Order: sequence, then C-alpha cells, then structure tokens
Amino acid sequence: MPGDEFDESATLDALGTEGARPELADIDLWPTLDAVHLFMDDHQHALDVLRGHEQSIAAAADAIAVRMGSSGRLIYVGAGTGGRMAAVDAAEIGPTYGLSGRVVAVFAGGVGALVDGREYYEDDADAGAAGVTALAPTRDDVVFGVSASGRTPYVLGGVDAGYAAGCLTVGFACTKASPLARMSALAIETPTGPEIIGGSTRLKAGSVQKMVLNTISTLVMIKLGRTYGNLMVDLAADNAKLRRRAVRMLAQATGAADPVAEAALDEARGSTKVAIVALLAAVPAARAEELLRASGGQVRKAVSLVDTPE
Repeated sequence: MPGDEFDESATLDALGTEGARPELADIDLWPTLDAVHLFMDDHQHALDVLRGHEQSIAAAADAIAVRMGSSGRLIYVGAGTGGRMAAVDAAEIGPTYGLSGRVVAVFAGGVGALVDGREYYEDDADAGAAGVTALAPTRDDVVFGVSASGRTPYVLGGVDAGYAAGCLTVGFACTKASPLARMSALAIETPTGPEIIGGSTRLKAGSVQKMVLNTISTLVMIKLGRTYGNLMVDLAADNAKLRRRAVRMLAQATGAADPVAEAALDEARGSTKVAIVALLAAVPAARAEELLRASGGQVRKAVSLVDTPE
C-alpha cells in the first residue's frame, strides 16, 4: 500500500474537524436569528474552502470518467456522515442518469446504519476491506474513500482493498496530510476546520462533502454522455412528473411542439435520449437507437453519424 500506515497512536484531538471554537461557548444563550446568521456564514466558509481545490476535484472527475468509460464502476467507501453523503450520491445516479449498478456505496454497518447511526462500525478496517472485496473490484473500477477526518479505519481498509485489486484509488478528506490522502493515488483535501458544534462533521464538512461528490459525479455523467448540454436525457421517466420533464426537455433540445415530443417519446418507448436523436436527425426511433450505440451513447455524436450507412 502506498503512503504511511495508519498511526494508531495519533491523537484524534489534533484533527481540525475535532477542534472546538471557544468563542461559541455560550451559543445556547444566543438569539436565534444571530445563530442563523452564524450558520449561514459558516456554510459560506465551507464554499470558500473549496476555492483553490478545483484542480484536484477536476482531476478526480477526469480519471473516474476514463475508468467508467471502460465499463468500470465508481465504488464509494464511507462511514458516518461522509458515508451517508456518498450513499445518497450513489443512490441518485440511477434515477437521474439511467446508469444503474455502476455507482455503488460500501457503508460501515450496512443499510441499517444509514439511519440508526451505528458509528462504532467505522473502526473496523477489515470490514471495510471485506465490503469492497465482496464487489469483486477490477482494474477498471475506482474506489473512492470519503472520510472527514481522513483516518477512519473502515475507509482506509476499503481503499487498501481497492489498491490491492488494481483499482484507481481516490481519497477525500476534510483535513490536510491525512492517512487517506497519503494512501490514495488521487487526493482531495478540503480542510474545513472546527464545527459550530464541536466534532459535528455533518455541518461544514458534510456540506463540503455533498458539494464535492455532487460535482464529481455530475461531471462524470456529463463526460459519459448521460446529458445533452445541461439536460439529463437519460433519466428514467417513470412517473407523471418525470414524463412531463422528458417532454419539456425534448422541446428544449429540438424545438418540437409538445404533441410532436409526446409522439416521439412514445415511439422511443420512453427513452428521452432516443427521442431527441430521432427528432434532431429526422430518423425513426429504431435508427436513433443504432446511432446511439455507434456513438457510445453520445447524443451530439449520434446525430453527426446520421448519414452513415445503416
């Protein structure tokens, strides 16, 4: 494993995410409005922290897109708040971008711990390794560890297992010079500092984790052709709201009137992407499907191929 071994004797008290803010010792006596202003300022600080870290975020998005473009998976490993943020991000990829089973989360304590808060599971490095190994990772996969402290044993174990399997490893921490960063091929370190409530990393650190994970996964989906411009054309239109959204996207993308868009969506059996290519290229849905297969699912490229032989 590259980098230093996890130092069992390292004190948690030294972590920036565990620090206290003496100036807030009487926050329980503050007027509510003053406290609300404090929270707003603190979350603005969380956004400011990300400035200057754009390069590492972009590098991770590019590298993940390359692996997933070769049919690889993005495997998040996390515990506590960071793991929950990762699990939510993974869960939303399927319904939003139509890519099921390719972004998954390994979470300390399993599904039950997502709501029950079984935080003691995070100290089990072997369980993290076992969770990743159970997915039979390959060299095409990415194992992406999320830990506010950057030293959570469960996450380190999972990332180590990913490294052993030849996966690209990414470590995301809200501290500097963490064991997670040192052991990962790519590191994102966004030091958020002490929280309003000491050690409650669901606050600033959680906000930063959500922003970074949303940014990376969305950029990866764009690079994989799961959008057309800023339209999420691979969504699963399986309820009334989403069908209406699909029709609206068809109109935006092609200029078609609603009745034409509705008919195209029906012919495409509910596939917004197929309907867009069919309308833009003026071809039947079956031909649009062929063009999309030939283009690797990229709408712009599929339309450009319209004159190629069938």
